[in-house]
Amino acid sequence: MTRFTRRGFLSATTVAIGAIAGCSGGSSEGEPTESGETATPIPGQPLATPVAGDPEADVTVAVYEDYACPHCATYSESVYPKVHEDYLTDGTVRYELHDFPIPVDETVSWQAASAARAVQDNAGDEALFTYSKRLFANQNQLGPATYADLTEGLDVDGETVRAAATGELYRPTVSDDREAGIDRGVQGTPTVFVNDEPVEWSEIAYEPVQSAIESARSDG
Repeated sequence: MTRFTRRGFLSATTVAIGAIAGCSGGSSEGEPTESGETATPIPGQPLATPVAGDPEADVTVAVYEDYACPHCATYSESVYPKVHEDYLTDGTVRYELHDFPIPVDETVSWQAASAARAVQDNAGDEALFTYSKRLFANQNQLGPATYADLTEGLDVDGETVRAAATGELYRPTVSDDREAGIDRGVQGTPTVFVNDEPVEWSEIAYEPVQSAIESARSDG
């Protein structure tokens, strides 16, 4: 079961600051989780940014998410499927998925991201996008057992992913992505950029993203 701390609860409050609608934060990195495990990070990090669609497309959509953020779950369930249907299946867009643990939850935000990166490292980007969708769909049950169970049907061992999550073996990759997001001006999740321009919205919805993509296509 997801363990929401008071800090996490406050961070998950809906906000609307400039282009941001969702969970706020990002001024400094959270402390490592107290999982009781110490482990050496997997070598070869940071991993590359997960990409869907056409890697060479003229329009790039970059999304920053926290797996414990309820607004990111809303985005995953109501916005991403439409972006996928309209722009990824035909290769119109390069779609990048970035980690940005605020953290909404001191443990889950970091561990879930490490679990997803373990899937990417062992089974590739397509598997990561599938796994990411499952994480959001099961947001209220995230924990070691769930991280392993959600690998069903993917070309990766569940125990490998569980260990990567609880040991935060991909924290170097996740932290690097988070810091790059802060440098880019990310202040909360979900944050969406279309060709480096932040999508401005007051609520999580498909239309602002669609409008930004169409504008970028016209400019191209």
